[in-house]
Amino acid sequence: MLKVLEIYTPNLLNYSDEFIKSIGETMQMLFLSGIYSFIAGLFLGILLVVTRKGNIMENNFVHQIIDKLVNLFRSIPFVILITALIPLTKLIVGTFIGVKGAVFPLVVGCTPFFIRQVDMALSDIDNGLIEAAQSMGISPVGIIFRVYLKESIPALARSTTITAISLLGLTAMGGAVGGGGLGSFVIRYGHNRFYQDITYVSVVVILILVSIIQFIGNLIIKKTSH
Repeated sequence: MLKVLEIYTPNLLNYSDEFIKSIGETMQMLFLSGIYSFIAGLFLGILLVVTRKGNIMENNFVHQIIDKLVNLFRSIPFVILITALIPLTKLIVGTFIGVKGAVFPLVVGCTPFFIRQVDMALSDIDNGLIEAAQSMGISPVGIIFRVYLKESIPALARSTTITAISLLGLTAMGGAVGGGGLGSFVIRYGHNRFYQDITYVSVVVILILVSIIQFIGNLIIKKTSH
């Protein structure tokens, strides 16, 4: 096996320790930014839906602010966004390079996307269920938890899976501006030094990570569908 690797991936073997470290950095960025994006995106996504005209907590002012901010940040390419956020990132976390400096821009870039995913998932809830809950005297907060969230678990699982895969792509782009992880590793060696074996193996690793995320997502969707 080692002989085969020496023939087909000689450059990767020379930087194997750094390669393993870069995978760990990618996983760390994915996990940390994913958790923060999920919490912020779910909260703001719910708020976006329930404050829409005709919904249980109608508030046009709040709805319009969230809607416009989501549209604004979704329209900015991530490579430009992460660069524009450098001063703010440095102010908040003390650095704009490495994993620590990449998490905040990743959250800012990913959260608007997830908010829209939550918006679509919750908007598919049958209005009849909401009206029935209101007629039973259930409070707006109760409706959010007992109707909106409970009934949309499969859709939210699907949305979370899509967002996680998208976020994995953002972590790779973050490497272009010193974010660390596989993206930075491939740029340094696969692109700048033309070590094609490093590029190809990194692509395979990304595909494996995507497959794992999709498998977990499909499993949750299957278990929660009724």
